[in-house]
Amino acid sequence: MSGDLPRPWRVPLLVLGMVSLFGGTAAGLLRLGWNFPLPDSASVLDHGPLMIGAFFGTVISLERAVALGARWAYGAPLLAGLGGLALLAGFGTPTGAALLAAGSLVMVAGSIRVYRRQRALHTLTLGLGAASWATGNALWLAGFGIPAVAPLWMAFLVLTIAGERLELSRFLPPSPLASRVFAVIIALLLLGTVSGTSGLPGTGLLFPAMLLALAGWLLRQDIARRTVHQQGLTRFIAVCLLSGYVWLGIGALILLSAGGTVPDSSAYGAGLHSILLGFVFAMVFGHAPIIFPAILGVRLPYHRLFYLPLALLHLSLLLRVAGTLLEAAQLRSYGGALNAAALALFVLGVVVSVARGASDSARGTAR
Repeated sequence: MSGDLPRPWRVPLLVLGMVSLFGGTAAGLLRLGWNFPLPDSASVLDHGPLMIGAFFGTVISLERAVALGARWAYGAPLLAGLGGLALLAGFGTPTGAALLAAGSLVMVAGSIRVYRRQRALHTLTLGLGAASWATGNALWLAGFGIPAVAPLWMAFLVLTIAGERLELSRFLPPSPLASRVFAVIIALLLLGTVSGTSGLPGTGLLFPAMLLALAGWLLRQDIARRTVHQQGLTRFIAVCLLSGYVWLGIGALILLSAGGTVPDSSAYGAGLHSILLGFVFAMVFGHAPIIFPAILGVRLPYHRLFYLPLALLHLSLLLRVAGTLLEAAQLRSYGGALNAAALALFVLGVVVSVARGASDSARGTAR
């Protein structure tokens, strides 16, 4: 099927992703001890799959489908979103995992199409990110536990962000040496996603070590180092990016101190959430004013209040990480609740900004 999907038809796909975001957040709060409503059929153990696969998988594959401009590519966000609904409805891991796996395979096909159009390091990185998601989903469907596939799911998000930032670096392109260093880091990072499951001493350290190396590379090479000195939306995006890279480095250091991706350690949760909340959601906050207009064709006017959810995200994550490392359950619990508040404040801010943009457009048309 050729031709792009009309913008109004993209809205339900985005809604599917948002349902998984709310469901995953609720499951996370329940795990922290908060009495938060969640469908009786759902499981708190699905917190990770709902957030990474069903929410981020839907949103990222939707953005990729828009860029590709082919209707078949929208099967990826549809299947990923339905996978989230299946988990929330209690259909169990086989059904939810199968839908997520199918959606990720469609995204891999789209990534291959993009790479064939433009053979470049950034499109290859994006494709490897999609392949990491698909591999993790396949292993999860085959019966592997979430801790075993978590590095692959994390690689999906990390490589997607790294690839997109590398693409935008054309305005300040890295040197040939820096590009080769980036390629080596990505290769070793992918090796680290599977080496940690071998059980050999020290093999689990490769993945967080490469996350730390990537954080350093991004901090050194990203154009955000320069745009942070500008004003308005440009500066806000740069602040989001740079603060996210710091959290990526912090999370990697915590995981290294814990001996790698060892789920039985308290540092594992602190490192994981430093990356998935501090790094990944900082990227979401920063790119929302660009992504939403591209997907839905709506204006998202910048306002200084955009900094509020970002500040709350970082402050609440500091509390959560400190509570986890110090084994202070109450501090960790409050930090988690404020994490959820930051996400809710961000969503509310996006809705208000879109409404303001629509109102401004209507007044401009009336004139």
